[in-house]
Amino acid sequence: MSSRLRWFIVRISQKIWVVAALYTVMGIGTAFVAPLIGPMLPDGLGDKLGSGAVEAVLSVLASSMLSVVTFSLGIMVSAFTAASGSVTPRATQLLKSDRTTQRVLSTFLGSFLFSLIGIIALNAGFYSDNDRLVLFVATILVVVIIVIAILRWIAHLTVFGLMDDSIRKVEEAARSALDHRLDTPFLGGHEGSGPPPGARAVHHDQIGYLVHVDMPALQAMADDAGVDIHLAALPGRFLHPGLPALWIARQTASDQEPDDEALCKALTVAESRTYDQDPRFGLTVLTEIAERALSPAVNDPGTAIDILGRSVRLLSACAAAREVALDFPRVWVPALAVEDLLDDVFPPIARDGSAIFAVQMRLQKSLLALAQIAPDRFAASARRHSAEAMARCRDQMLPSERERLNAVVEAIQTVG
Repeated sequence: MSSRLRWFIVRISQKIWVVAALYTVMGIGTAFVAPLIGPMLPDGLGDKLGSGAVEAVLSVLASSMLSVVTFSLGIMVSAFTAASGSVTPRATQLLKSDRTTQRVLSTFLGSFLFSLIGIIALNAGFYSDNDRLVLFVATILVVVIIVIAILRWIAHLTVFGLMDDSIRKVEEAARSALDHRLDTPFLGGHEGSGPPPGARAVHHDQIGYLVHVDMPALQAMADDAGVDIHLAALPGRFLHPGLPALWIARQTASDQEPDDEALCKALTVAESRTYDQDPRFGLTVLTEIAERALSPAVNDPGTAIDILGRSVRLLSACAAAREVALDFPRVWVPALAVEDLLDDVFPPIARDGSAIFAVQMRLQKSLLALAQIAPDRFAASARRHSAEAMARCRDQMLPSERERLNAVVEAIQTVG
């Protein structure tokens, strides 16, 4: 299976309609499996065990599940709207792919269709007495599943769509993408540092964000042609026809270059960024949440301080050295710069929180923590961001506050 196809399957499996369709097929299939099992049971067993009650139970399920599905969809839409307004619209794609929500709603929908198909089949005389017994047992199992789903749904609704839950989901998505990138810092290829002399630029004809790179496909095309492929952009970069997407470097003049169209197919461009191969996007979304919290309309510095703490936790993962595997020796990929990660987090918060001492102090302490965790990786950038943040807020602080901030700034300058 190609990397692009695998990525597409993962993406499509996160859509709620896919999970709902799967549960729907399971529910309908359960209703039709009864005639296959019924003939295996002893004659008259259905009458003894009271299978005649199945139609009444199915009628209750059909009427109630339709209402539950409609009500739950309303709750889900309200949660999306609340998250867009209180957190950031970029967080809603994580809420839409929430597994608990998908499974619960799909259970309700599958149960409704199971009941509906069962009632239709019963009234059409599709079932014998033993078939009705099998359907009755299946109905009892469905009721148990519904009860479990309702209990999970009640517990989930206490946090779903709230600020803390949305921030946690964004942090987890950012951590997953960052860990994957740290494990494969160059997506399995060599570290790239720009195009080699004589390389030919390939431009993508679409306009949008690079969201996925099919490294196995690029390696296969490079092997077939005997060339090296140098990526010009990492996932998350905005591409357009005027910007090189990659470069082709021939080893000899006789090398046959890959087809540009085939090369561009290995680079998936979309209208918006995704979390999968783009660790900077998760950090950017966290920063957006902090910026919204610091806006005059919200005035919630506590959330910005919380985001700074989470950002330190995420960025500290860059401190540990990891073994780098070379899976695609003919593909060269730019490194993810630590400076860029810090640029995504600290300048916007320093700007919007320039008049709030608590935010500025937490920002300086966050930079100090990063510099102390890994001086060789963070110290230089931490010193730059510390000085810039201090320049933004110096004239808006009391003398005593400036003195306390300067103490932390001086500590940052001495690290590394």
